[in-house]
Amino acid sequence: MLLWVWIAVAVLAVLVLGVVGYGLLGAVGRLNREFRALDREVRPVLVQLQETAARAAAVREQQQADRADR
Repeated sequence: MLLWVWIAVAVLAVLVLGVVGYGLLGAVGRLNREFRALDREVRPVLVQLQETAARAAAVREQQQADRADR
């Protein structure tokens, strides 16, 4: 009789671990999709910021060069 109890406990444990694992894999997949969507949304803003920073650096260098020529 005790053997059946241990078998039932083992089966329940495997079922619970399977459900938890399935839930975790689903959550990881959703998180991965969210990160990809965020990257698609943020990438153009990042490119614009980099272009703006490059233009600002060029203007700063030009201003320093103009001051040095005086």
